[in-house]
Amino acid sequence: MRSEAAAQLGGLEMFASAGKGRGLRARRRFAVGELLFSCPAYVAVLTVSERGSHCDGCFARKEGLSKCGRCKQAFYCNVDCQKEDWPMHKLECASMCTFGQNWHPSETVRLTARILAKQKTHPERTQSEKLLAVKEFESHLDKLDNEKRELIQNDIAALHHFYSKHLDYPDNAALVVLFAQVNCNGFTIEDEELSHLGSAIFPDVALMNHSCCPNVIVTYKGTLAEVRAVREIEPGEEIFSSYIDLLYPTEDRNDRLRDSYFFSCDCRECTTKEKDKEKLEICKLNNPPSAETVKDMIRYARNVIEEFRRAKHYKYILCLTLTPLVCDLKILFAGLQKEKYHDHELLEICELSLDKMGAVFEDSNVYMLHMMYQAMGVCLYVQDWEGALCYGQKIIRPYSKHYPSYSLNVASMWLKLGRLYMALKNRTAGVKALKRAIAIMEVAHGKDHPYISEIKKELEDH
Repeated sequence: MRSEAAAQLGGLEMFASAGKGRGLRARRRFAVGELLFSCPAYVAVLTVSERGSHCDGCFARKEGLSKCGRCKQAFYCNVDCQKEDWPMHKLECASMCTFGQNWHPSETVRLTARILAKQKTHPERTQSEKLLAVKEFESHLDKLDNEKRELIQNDIAALHHFYSKHLDYPDNAALVVLFAQVNCNGFTIEDEELSHLGSAIFPDVALMNHSCCPNVIVTYKGTLAEVRAVREIEPGEEIFSSYIDLLYPTEDRNDRLRDSYFFSCDCRECTTKEKDKEKLEICKLNNPPSAETVKDMIRYARNVIEEFRRAKHYKYILCLTLTPLVCDLKILFAGLQKEKYHDHELLEICELSLDKMGAVFEDSNVYMLHMMYQAMGVCLYVQDWEGALCYGQKIIRPYSKHYPSYSLNVASMWLKLGRLYMALKNRTAGVKALKRAIAIMEVAHGKDHPYISEIKKELEDH
C-alpha cells in the first residue's frame, strides 16, 4: 500500500462523467480502507454551540482553550491557532461585540462571508483546489424555485447586516450565484458521534459525484477532509461518495437529491430498488393492512420526518461526549409548529408516532427507526439511560442491515450503545459494542485517527 502522503497527490484524475458532468476517476487500484486523498478546508466555520469545547481555528476538541481577548466568544488551542484564524475571525469579532446576543448569522452566511474574504486575499488557486476551484462550482441557478431564491435573498440581507464593515461585496446577481454554489457544494463537519461541528468548503471533495452505492467515505480530522475507500476500487472506476443519508427507500432518497442537488440517482440500488421491501417492512398479521392503509401510513411517516427536518422553529442535535460516564445530549428546541414543548412532551410526540406507525410497520421499518432515534435522543437529554439503551438496542440491528458496509451511522450507534453500557456498569456489553465501532472506524477514519485513540483509551480506563 502506498503511503498516505503519496495517495493525496496521485492516482486520481478529473474526467467527464457520462450524464453527470465532471467527476473523479481512479488511475490505480485502491484497497478497502486506503486513503485516496485529503483536502484542507478552503474555509470553515465552527458551529456556535461548540465554542468553548472546540478550537475555532483547527476544530480540535480539548479543555483549557483560550478566549479571544476582544469578543471573548471564540476559543483557540494556542496563539498559533488564533493568529492563523485571525484573517477569518476578524470578519466576526467586532460584529459580535457590536450585536451581542443579537449576532446570529446562519452558518451559510458565515461561510459565504469567509469565501468572499478568502477570494480577495488569496485570488490564486489554493491547496484545497488542486482539481476543482471554488469559482468553478455548479450553482444550478436555472433550477432554483421562488422559495429557494427568496431564502438566498434573506441570506444576502443577513450578510450585509452582519458583515457590512469588513467585506467588499460583488453585485446582487453575483451573490445569488455564490450562495447557490455554497448550498450545493458545502459540507457539514461531524464528529465520531455524527454531531454537527460546523460547515466547510472542500473543493476537491465536491468534485465527487453521488451514488447510493458509494465506494468511498468522507471523514474529518479537524478541518481536513479525508476520503477513504469502503470497497476495492479498480483503475478507471469513478469515485462516488454519498450526499445524503442512505437509510431511506429509493423514492425518499431521490426526493431529497432533487430538492437539494437537482438530480435523480441512477445507481444500481435506485434502479433495482432491491432494498426497499426490507426498509419498508410491514407487520406480519393474520389480517395484513390493505395497500391503501400502508400508503397512508407511509405518507404520514414522511410528513413527520419532513416536519422534524424542515420546521424553522425546530433544531435537534444529538451528541455524546467522550467522557465515558457522561452522556451530553444537546437539544436546541425552539418550538414545533410555533408551539413550545417540554422534553417529556417531545418524547410523547415520538412515542405517539411510534404507536401509530407500529400498527402497520415492523420495528425494522426505516420510518420506525427514524422516530426511535429521535426518542433515544430525548431519553439521553433527560438522562434516562435505560430508555436510551432500549431504543438503541432496537435500532442497531436494522441499521446494520439497511446501511452500506462501513457506515458511519452504524459506527456511531455502536459507539453510543457502548458508552451507555459502560455508564450502566455493563462492561462486557460495552467493550463489545465499542470494539464494533472501532472496527468500522478503522476503515472509515483510518487507524491513526484521534477519535479511535480516544475510544481505545476509554476501553483501557474501564
